[in-house]
Amino acid sequence: MKRRTVKFRTYLLLANAFSLAAILAVLFYCYSHMLLKASAFAWLGGATVAAGALSFLLHVMLTHPLERAIARIGEASAQIASGSLGTEVPIVGPAEFRLLAEQFNAMSRQLKESFDRIARSEAARGELVANVAHDLRTPLALLQSHSEALLDGIVEEEETVRSYLNVIRKETVRLGELVKDLFDLSRLDAGAESFEARAVPLEDVLVDTLNAYRLKLENKRLEVSVQLPEASPIVLGVESELRRIVGNLLDNGIRHSPIGGRLVWSVEPEGETAVAVTLRDEGEGIPEAERERIFERFYRSDSARRRDEGGAGLGLAIAKSLVGRHGGTIGVASRPGEGSEFRFTLRTASGKAR
Repeated sequence: MKRRTVKFRTYLLLANAFSLAAILAVLFYCYSHMLLKASAFAWLGGATVAAGALSFLLHVMLTHPLERAIARIGEASAQIASGSLGTEVPIVGPAEFRLLAEQFNAMSRQLKESFDRIARSEAARGELVANVAHDLRTPLALLQSHSEALLDGIVEEEETVRSYLNVIRKETVRLGELVKDLFDLSRLDAGAESFEARAVPLEDVLVDTLNAYRLKLENKRLEVSVQLPEASPIVLGVESELRRIVGNLLDNGIRHSPIGGRLVWSVEPEGETAVAVTLRDEGEGIPEAERERIFERFYRSDSARRRDEGGAGLGLAIAKSLVGRHGGTIGVASRPGEGSEFRFTLRTASGKAR
């Protein structure tokens, strides 16, 4: 059996009508026991009925805005349910209804932001799958073609065989690095890595990372200089992750630097509780339109889309995630033809750079 529902305004008017009827009944009962003359009784009775009617009329008028406010929230809810996220209602009426409207509008905005984030996430996931497929296709095709050529005996000269094996080795290493980067990103996104910050000498991180990349630096004959404060800063962080940040930025700088170019690391205080670490290169620079996307996953600038020059496009994305885990920020400043300057911040162990 379907239950009969009563509208809010009807409920209020019925409540008012019943209360007025009770008041009038009590008044007329009192009048009848006051030994009033007929004319006086009629006058008082008429005045009482008129006052009750006026009260009911005022109640009808005053409840109309409340009904309209509730109706607007209902209409907006229906619009949100139909997909019009972000719909808002005017903030009018008594304090309670204004508060309800404000809370409804805040909920509507939060819903829109949440669905926008989901949409961006889905779009990024689709782009991620497409980019992974693209970056896997070439090395897998090379591995297949070169291994088949060796197995079928198409290549017999020793020098050519070594060349084919060298290509297979390089593509295998490339695939391994891509898989490792993807694994690291997935763990960072899932929050699977524990974060136990400790005091780490920043100078040791920079020097050790430069030593690890010495061969790459020598192959391009790059000059590197490190500019540190007189008292080397001690930063808070996970040493392995700090090395990864510095290494990814350095690897990116090496790839985009001209042969015989120069890389400059510099460290300076950032307020009283942090330091700023900067890497300047003499590469081709980054166009302004690309600077907003340079830290996106799998994004490679137009000048780095050839596979022999650009990596998978995950190094800077990983660096940004790791800097964020350390409570810092990262960014880039650049002018086409004048090189780039990558800068990130870290907290100091003592509360200020020492």
